[in-house]
Amino acid sequence: MDQPTFNPTLTFPAAMDTPGVRSANAQILSLALMDARNHSLALLTAWEQTAAKAKWPPPVACNDPWWVAGRIGWFAEFWTGRNPQRGLGVACPGDASRLASIEPQADAWWAQGVKPDAAKTNATLPDAPTVRAYLLETLEATLELLDSERDVPEALYFFQLALFHEDWQRERLMVQAQTLGLPLKVQLPGGMRHSEPLLLPAGRWQLGSVPAQGFCPDNELAAHTLAVPEFEIDAQPVSWSQYLEFVDDGGYDRAELWHPQGWAWLQAQEMEQEHGGGRRAPRHVEQISMASGAVLQTRFGAGARMAGNQAVMHVTWWEADAWCRWAGRRLPDELEWEVAACQASRRGFAWGDVWEWTAGKFYAYPGFVRGPWARYSAPHFGNTRVLRGASFATHPRLKTPKFRGFAAPGYDAGFVGFRSCAD
Repeated sequence: MDQPTFNPTLTFPAAMDTPGVRSANAQILSLALMDARNHSLALLTAWEQTAAKAKWPPPVACNDPWWVAGRIGWFAEFWTGRNPQRGLGVACPGDASRLASIEPQADAWWAQGVKPDAAKTNATLPDAPTVRAYLLETLEATLELLDSERDVPEALYFFQLALFHEDWQRERLMVQAQTLGLPLKVQLPGGMRHSEPLLLPAGRWQLGSVPAQGFCPDNELAAHTLAVPEFEIDAQPVSWSQYLEFVDDGGYDRAELWHPQGWAWLQAQEMEQEHGGGRRAPRHVEQISMASGAVLQTRFGAGARMAGNQAVMHVTWWEADAWCRWAGRRLPDELEWEVAACQASRRGFAWGDVWEWTAGKFYAYPGFVRGPWARYSAPHFGNTRVLRGASFATHPRLKTPKFRGFAAPGYDAGFVGFRSCAD
């Protein structure tokens, strides 16, 4: 019998399945919230059934998917149903007093954002039926509240935040399934059509989002205009055939190609290897050979041969930066990436299969004001790198060129690749 399938590319009404939902009315937002919860429950069911058929025991150290799902429900309830000041929207203080949860143990289980250590706290964590019931109850309560809200941005803000948080967390679950080797049947990206690098003219560009245009995470604010010099950028992310040449040329053994901190990271990887040899390819790669042209990478527990024109995936910022140095190129900064994504799509600029590293560190834009969810962006400024774009596991309504992802430079668990610019 075939494995249960989770298909993150199901077709839904365009009004709730595109970035336009950021400025949608309450009716469309309500449909989107139901859609998100249906997707989440479908993924959890596929995870559960696949794991059972494969007799796959989850590692003790992992956050089980039902705990992550419970956190999704808790987050939505915390910011909507339990938040008497939700009508203030982005002006609502993050530490405003809260009403009681419909689940007496909710805060003990999910408030900290990390799974409690049951062995240390003597806590009894919720089982799947308990979480499923909580997800259904919190969705029903959220929809009832939304139905009575005014159709103005302030009143809809926290319902939009709950929607986007759920979509983000669902991709997190997909990343976890890949990391753990769960044999989940997922539609993966194929090969890319090759186009020559694109030359974009000098000009000016408004970086960032404008609240009047709809909901946006706080790190997209505030919009500001910058001068953009002429630049050349790859039309598509770096492919396996391109990356294979770097590996074959000793890229992982040449310190001069690496940022000093990246070289230190690479040496640390070698020390951590049980059988020696160190890291010689991106994460999950089991075999990489220029002689045969073969790249075998494990995808959701199964080894697969990568096509030469598929985007490199599961690379750190250090590896992306080293490849660019080897190729005599550089990573684009996020301004260049955004300009190309917005202005050159008809000329062949393709994105969306993998998240993409950009050159700079993740900092606040000028005029930044921390949003009510204070732990989202601000704690990560200065110590992470910017990711742009989206991956195959990202819900379509999150796919906007304005979105700013971020991760530590050694992050390789996610579906991350990169492209380059002329130096």
